[in-house]
Amino acid sequence: MERETANEMANETAHEVGHEKLSMAQAINRALRDAMAEDPTVLMFGEDVGPLGGVFRVTDGLTAEFGEDRCFDTPLAESGIAGFAVGLAMNGMRPVIEMQFDAFGYPAFEQVVSHIAKMRNRTRGQVQLPLVIRLPYAGGIGGVEHHCDSSEAYYAHTPGLHVLAPSTPSDAYALMREAIASPDPVVFLEPKKLYWAKDEVALGRGHEPGIGKAVVRRPGTDATLIAYGPSVPVALEAAEAAQRDGRSLQVVDVRSIVPFDDATVCAAVESTGRAVVVAEASGFASVASEIAARVSERCFHSLSAPVRRVTGFDIPFPPPKLEHFQLPSVDRILDAVDDLQWEDA
Repeated sequence: MERETANEMANETAHEVGHEKLSMAQAINRALRDAMAEDPTVLMFGEDVGPLGGVFRVTDGLTAEFGEDRCFDTPLAESGIAGFAVGLAMNGMRPVIEMQFDAFGYPAFEQVVSHIAKMRNRTRGQVQLPLVIRLPYAGGIGGVEHHCDSSEAYYAHTPGLHVLAPSTPSDAYALMREAIASPDPVVFLEPKKLYWAKDEVALGRGHEPGIGKAVVRRPGTDATLIAYGPSVPVALEAAEAAQRDGRSLQVVDVRSIVPFDDATVCAAVESTGRAVVVAEASGFASVASEIAARVSERCFHSLSAPVRRVTGFDIPFPPPKLEHFQLPSVDRILDAVDDLQWEDA
């Protein structure tokens, strides 16, 4: 009886709400720290994530707090990092691995698509791989190619993976906690340019929408902007600018690319009759393409205009001084909105 009471108290404590103002990097760090403190099977490893704390200091202090057995550096071999995580997850651990930069994950791609994504299906559910692949991704930091890719389409196209892209510190914390607890492998896309954005974060689990849920970040009546990850703040900025010109734009944050929340996204589009999808990745064969197709199929009779997309161009990521041309901007979003067949045009 005493043990049951103690367990109940521990569970209640784990779910208590606390609020702290944190940057996104700090929020992810706190999520990792809380998960590691609660569950000794959670490990964090990758290139320079140990004593250094990672290139962006997301894992700062974890080695000092939990020791080198729980947070440690690996050789510079992404395929080895992923393969090591597979073995650990098959044997009861919950590894979280960092690929340091988005395009650095490509050498591990075979491990991800051939083993991580397929192991549960291959074994008819007998072997689960509860692991998280952390990918600092996308542009906006003045980085060169191999450091600013938006690689979400590769992972979203692979059945067996969850793909998450937070846009706020609070979401980063909540989704990371959900990702670590998930029985399925999760690709966790961390927008590098938002690492230093600060906001109030609700600590503990279960206080924010989980995996598979989109949210409306801003209400609006004239058109719906659909975005995720680093494009959400730009969409919100565009909505604010449109408000000054007399147009009311709704902003939906996808948050969970896979599984995708058709219900929330389609309800938002049906309420306005117009939609623009905003994403940094190149537009051809992209997540933005899939969102536009899903909305067109499911909301056809509610649409007053074709669904528009504002994406990166179909080119390799440009040099730092040119990246502002590649990234979706407020002006490009507003141009797309103006193209939505308005009766007063």
